[in-house]
Amino acid sequence: MTDTTRTGLKSLLRPGAAVLLPGASNALTARIIEDAGFDAFLVTGAGIANTYLGMPDVGLTTVTEVADHVARIRDAVEIPMIADGDTGFGNPINTQRTIRLFERAGANGIQLEDQVFPKKCGHFNGKRVIPAEEMVQKVKASADARKSEEFLILARTDAYAVEGFQAALDRVAMYKEAGADLLFVEAPRAVEELREIPRAVPGVHIINIVFGGKTPMVPREELASMGFAGVIYANAALQAAMLAMSDVLAHLRTNGSLAGKEEYVLPFEQRQATLRLDDFEALDRHYAVAGEAGRASSQRAAIEV
Repeated sequence: MTDTTRTGLKSLLRPGAAVLLPGASNALTARIIEDAGFDAFLVTGAGIANTYLGMPDVGLTTVTEVADHVARIRDAVEIPMIADGDTGFGNPINTQRTIRLFERAGANGIQLEDQVFPKKCGHFNGKRVIPAEEMVQKVKASADARKSEEFLILARTDAYAVEGFQAALDRVAMYKEAGADLLFVEAPRAVEELREIPRAVPGVHIINIVFGGKTPMVPREELASMGFAGVIYANAALQAAMLAMSDVLAHLRTNGSLAGKEEYVLPFEQRQATLRLDDFEALDRHYAVAGEAGRASSQRAAIEV
C-alpha cells in the first residue's frame, strides 16, 4: 500500500467536496471502480452479504469474513477505501479487534453504526439502536485501537428511524465529541433534512444514496452545496450487475444464445484487460526465463561435481 493510499482519504473528504464513494462487494468491483476514475470507495457490508452469502443484509457475516474481503480488495486496488464494520461485531472490546483487523487488511477507515447486533440494512424497517452512551464507548475504543490517525472512524447513526431526526443529530454530535472523524446520519427522508445535517452539527459528513431507498436522490452538486464531504452509492454497482445478469440470463434461457443482447455483455478482451491479464502474462514470461536459467545452472553444477 502506497503512502498516497494511506493518507489520501483524509485529504479527500472535506466539507463540501461531496466525493462520490461507490460501493464494492469484492475485488472485481473495486477494480472496475478504480478503472472508472473514482478517488475512493466503500467496501459494502450489504454487498458482501448479498454476493458472498446470497442473503440479505441482516447481520449474518462475520468479522473475519469481512476482513478477508477487505484484504483481497486491497491486493487489487490502490485507491483509498472505507470498510463497513457494521456494529463493530460486538461490544467496545470486540470493536477494537475489528479496528485492528481492518487496518491490517488495508482499509483506510471503518464505518461503525449504533444498531443492536445483529443489525439490518439502513434502509430496512424494524431497526433498533443501542443507547447513545454505548456507541460513544465504541467510538472511543476505536480511536484507542487504531495504529494511525490516518485510519478514519466513520460513526453512523440509524436513530432517525427509531428516535427521530433530532435524536439522530444529537447522536452524531456526541460521536464527534467522542473522537469520530466522519459523521453519518443514515436514511433521512427529506431534502430539508439533508440540508440541516451539516448545518446543525458542523463536521465532516457522509450521506448514503440508495436507489429505491428512503433518502431522496439529490444530485452531487446540491449535496456539495449543503456541505457533505462524501456521497456513498453503496449498492449502485451491485444493483446494476444484478439487473444486467437477470436480463441477459433470461434472454439466454428463452432464446438459446446471446444474440440481441451483445451490448449487455462485456467483450472478452475488455474483461481480460480489466483483470490485468497482460501483466500476469508478462510475469509468466519473466519468471519462466529466470527459471530456465536457474535449472541450466543447477544442471551444469551437477555435471561438474
